[in-house]
Amino acid sequence: MALTRRTATRREWTKQDVRELKTLAREKTAARVIGRKLRRSEGAVRQKAYAVGVSLSLRKRSAKKRG
Repeated sequence: MALTRRTATRREWTKQDVRELKTLAREKTAARVIGRKLRRSEGAVRQKAYAVGVSLSLRKRSAKKRG
């Protein structure tokens, strides 16, 4: 049985999405986390932030715990 491959579907950015992006950026949330909350890729979040003039720089990545 062949596995079906999921393809990414493009979704437009709604006003609510942009509002949430700006709110999370003000709270200094990492781009990866914002992407998960908005169900978008980190790259898409970074591109949109740049397009609307929101800074995502100076975010610290959380260190992974090594056991």
